[in-house]
Amino acid sequence: MEEYSTLVQTIALTMGVAWASGINLYGTLLALGIMSNTGYVDLPADLQIIGDPLVIAAAALMYGVEFFADKVPGVDTGWDTLHTFVRIPAGALLAAGAIGDVAPAAELAAAIVGGSIAAGTHFTKAGSRVMINTSPEPVSNWTASLLEDIAVFAGIWAAIEHPYIFIALLVAFILLIVWLLPKLWRGIKRIIQFFVDRFNGKPPESNMPVSK
Repeated sequence: MEEYSTLVQTIALTMGVAWASGINLYGTLLALGIMSNTGYVDLPADLQIIGDPLVIAAAALMYGVEFFADKVPGVDTGWDTLHTFVRIPAGALLAAGAIGDVAPAAELAAAIVGGSIAAGTHFTKAGSRVMINTSPEPVSNWTASLLEDIAVFAGIWAAIEHPYIFIALLVAFILLIVWLLPKLWRGIKRIIQFFVDRFNGKPPESNMPVSK
């Protein structure tokens, strides 16, 4: 029974760091680093470097930059685009490190699944921001960004303290992504077409969708 519980905790941490990295990598590193140094969590050997003060300082600095960049309409989309090449591989590496001292095949499997989860959360966040940025007011943008920050820290805490609940919520979230991403992509294509039409001097076929 104890081995089963340990396995669930490992899976929750492995998938949790990947999920959170896709939303805010620096917040994830900062949370893990602080928790490791305060003794709140005993990180696997491959992740213990996150608790190094230099890594925590770097994560805190970049989290501060992202905190403000993520709340400026347009800047947040550029930031998300750039971090497509950062969050997804980082999520895969963190997932591989979180699984612990296991066979290389298990680490590779964790990296594949973790990278996929990080990609799903990243593209969901980036896509939803493109839609939100069509709104003329900044309140929805700030609200979305703050909720994402809260979700990252709460998610990491839940993965450590309540792994069973976290895994159940993660499964629900994955199902939501499967349903939501195609709708986001259709909305993004309409926005792109709107600006292409405006650039070419053609009247758009319909008004640009506005987030509600």
